[in-house]
Amino acid sequence: MAHLLGPVGLNETDNAVYLALATTPRGTAQDIAESAELALPAVRRALRTLTEAGLVTTLLARPMRYVVAPPEVSIDALVSRRQQELEGLRASARELALRLRETPASAETDVVEILEGNDVIQHRLAQMQLSAQDEVLIIDAPPYLHGTPVQNDQELVTLRRGVRYRSLYHGPALQLPGHYEQMMACIAAGEQARTLASAPMKMLIVDRRVALMPVSFAAAETRTRLLVHAAPLVEGLVVCFEALWEQAAPVHGGSQPPREGLSDRDRQVLSLMAAGLKDQAIARALGVAQRTVVRRIAEMMTTLGADTRFQAGMLAARRGWI
Repeated sequence: MAHLLGPVGLNETDNAVYLALATTPRGTAQDIAESAELALPAVRRALRTLTEAGLVTTLLARPMRYVVAPPEVSIDALVSRRQQELEGLRASARELALRLRETPASAETDVVEILEGNDVIQHRLAQMQLSAQDEVLIIDAPPYLHGTPVQNDQELVTLRRGVRYRSLYHGPALQLPGHYEQMMACIAAGEQARTLASAPMKMLIVDRRVALMPVSFAAAETRTRLLVHAAPLVEGLVVCFEALWEQAAPVHGGSQPPREGLSDRDRQVLSLMAAGLKDQAIARALGVAQRTVVRRIAEMMTTLGADTRFQAGMLAARRGWI
């Protein structure tokens, strides 16, 4: 019961005071403050909140004393009220969505919007992913909005809802601190990932209806993005994504069955090699010694009968290793 009352919107102090009062029947505010080891003003505020919620009642005494209302009645009533409020919120959201769909958009916003500033872009990225219903397509490449790659928490939430993610990673960027681990965490959560030796663009497409992309693929990070709504433009970006997807090397997580003595780490090495990373970069991304990578690549090239790294990648793909 670390935070019993969290689901009904009460904070940790309210929760602590409620639980302390449950073990301090007919306690005064001072008694509860000592039991919960909280400041007296904070306890008094919490008692007012709990009383207004119907979870606590007062006794006519000096000083005023408090008792917990029967939980099976008071908490059930509070939960019912919260459910009614949430249902009201859901109905209002649906009504608002209908109004927005019925509101004619201007010619400019119907085609493209310009987003400027980290906070604005980050908010829209989160909003787009959390509203996804079917599929999210991502090309992950530098430069990055925050300077370095960061974990995409919205992806992990959206994957749990059953939305499909396909992500293309710019191979050399996987050697940036933490980026390989971030990719593998997303793969473990259900993402389909592939790598390219060089990703010529970066973008995010949601449900094949809206896309977010930089104003230029060549420039340094400008903290400006284009939000594309127009169907023909989005369809063109999807075609570009699919063409790159076909060229890219798959990245497997740790749940693939072994093939011909190939370990999970071997598949990771092959995927990064196919993405164009050198031995030192592969070692840095995987957190292993470079000599380990060199030795294992040499062994796999011998097994495959390959004379070059490129040939090894092609033969590994034919065998279904990557």
